[in-house]
Amino acid sequence: MIQTSKHAPRISRIALTTLLVAGAIAWMLDSGRSSAEPAATAVSRPALTVRTTMLHEDKWGRTLTANGSIVPWQEAIISAQVQGVRLAEVKASIGDHVKQGDVLVTLDNFARLSDDPNASHSAQGRIVAPYDGVISAASANSGSMSQPGAELFRLIRNGRLEWRAELTAEELMLLRKGMAAEVAVGEGRVIKGTVRAISPAVNLQTRYGYALVTLPDSSGVVAGLFARGTFDISGKKALWSLPQAAVLQRGSKTFVLVVGADNHVHEREVAVGQRNGDRVEIRQGLKQGEPVVESGGAFLTEGDVVQVVK
Repeated sequence: MIQTSKHAPRISRIALTTLLVAGAIAWMLDSGRSSAEPAATAVSRPALTVRTTMLHEDKWGRTLTANGSIVPWQEAIISAQVQGVRLAEVKASIGDHVKQGDVLVTLDNFARLSDDPNASHSAQGRIVAPYDGVISAASANSGSMSQPGAELFRLIRNGRLEWRAELTAEELMLLRKGMAAEVAVGEGRVIKGTVRAISPAVNLQTRYGYALVTLPDSSGVVAGLFARGTFDISGKKALWSLPQAAVLQRGSKTFVLVVGADNHVHEREVAVGQRNGDRVEIRQGLKQGEPVVESGGAFLTEGDVVQVVK
């Protein structure tokens, strides 16, 4: 015979109550954990504390350095126009300053070559300076016979010299007529000049062309002297720049880290130009007033949160 205890209903009620309480506690714990997760996700700790900078307007002097030689502005070759006439007397020598019309050479027995039958046989022909200048070379010798076209003298017109700067095609394209230049000619002397002419082509073997710079005061300077000089190619135009540390490089990509309103950083590719000290010209890719990470950007990646300090 089966006996039923009078305590069975009470035990069942206690067990049911315990299960309900345990379920409620488990539900509460799970709900609390679920609500805490979005809050934890919403709060991101800053990856780095940074300072920001913005584009700054600058006017830099930009120069181009080149090597070259001092050459005559114009150089004439002086020769006799007749054949078989003796050079009676040479009156000029190398380094002499002459005036237009000055006699350089007298020719002996010139009258016999004249078409004028009444010309005196004692008459002498002359070779004269075509213009003012300096004799840069002299090969005429008294007593020698003249030959048509044979060089007797070289004459630097007006004694004027200029600088011939050797430049690549890319460098030539930066120059303009009238640009200022400074040429060092030794012993600390620097002559200021201007670009007179620019070659429109380069030598196919050397890949160099040249620019000619007028030297207003070339007294005491020797033609053929090696000289180094600089061109002012800046034009003093305004440009926008950033500190060098704010501009990053990854492979062939140049970029900055722009700090958004939510303090997240975003990579922005930029085009850079010239450099001056610790600053870099930004030609494209960034607007005025946009804050970028000034330094420490190498430790940040796209989307990182930063704390900005003043």
